Amino acid sequence: MSARSVLTAMPAERYEVVPIGIDKQGRWLFHRPLERLLAGECAPANAPRWPDPARLAELDIIFPVLHGPYGEDGVVQGFFELADIPYVGNGVLASSLAMDKSVCKQVFASHGLPQIPWQKITRSQLQTAPEYVIARLEGLLDYPMFTKPANLGSSVGIRKAHHREELLAGLREAAVYDIIIVVEQAVPHVREIEVSVMGNEHPRASAPGEIIPSNEFYDYDAKYLSGSSRERIPAPLSPQLTAQVQTMAVQAFQAIQGSGLARVDFLLNDATGELYLNEINTMPGFTSISMFPKLWAASGLSYPTLLHQLIQLGFERYHQKKSLKTTFQAR
Repeated sequence: MSARSVLTAMPAERYEVVPIGIDKQGRWLFHRPLERLLAGECAPANAPRWPDPARLAELDIIFPVLHGPYGEDGVVQGFFELADIPYVGNGVLASSLAMDKSVCKQVFASHGLPQIPWQKITRSQLQTAPEYVIARLEGLLDYPMFTKPANLGSSVGIRKAHHREELLAGLREAAVYDIIIVVEQAVPHVREIEVSVMGNEHPRASAPGEIIPSNEFYDYDAKYLSGSSRERIPAPLSPQLTAQVQTMAVQAFQAIQGSGLARVDFLLNDATGELYLNEINTMPGFTSISMFPKLWAASGLSYPTLLHQLIQLGFERYHQKKSLKTTFQAR
């Protein structure tokens, strides 16, 4: 859906787009019609897992509209770096940091960004000493709690636990998807606020928006299936709180050494006004109705213009890195 939206809105007078698909076996498909790629077309069984370098050399820049592991966790970005091809979005470090919630939280903490109380649990700890894990969490956090795989997105594997039985079930489900589990204390009277960030060395933040989930929290069903979650753009916040959200969004982006784009998510205690940084997404949803482009549209930037600026930021970052000296000879 994101790829379709990007291809549809790409300024045709500026860019010639070459769709590239990657099947579930990791084989690359070049120059295929978009509809065939979206239908899940697979490459021939004897096709190589790595793309032909000559074909990659035909491209001026790659826009990796890929979500989740292997797409926005630094893996494919590292491949582009090795292939010496400009690409849109965050580099290897920012991508991998943002994907790992447990490590990213530690980075945010080192920058003094406010976060909700949380704990890290490993799958091996859960398997070998579940009673100890539960007792430890109950001693450090209050119910309700959220259990999450550390390296995943789209609310996959996330549960909200109101008591011990739900906590154990949530931990076990998260452990299906990752060897690291993040457990967070829920924020009372919560409002979910999101901000889009764009730029390289001088990033800027969009107007904030608010998500009103159809379920108890913004789970996978509320995001993609029910169709009844709502949003308010711009979010009804005071000028002071709006400025605080935008400032913190840029600070979070800079903390991970972000480049190109990100969506930064916050949790607001509506009763106390306390604002917490929740997470940062380095390749957010890119459909025409996704929050990232809609927040920029509310800030005066159309979807085609947004795409053009992101591509230019990718070129800018590439040329900055190419200007660096990469060889050394001792005198």
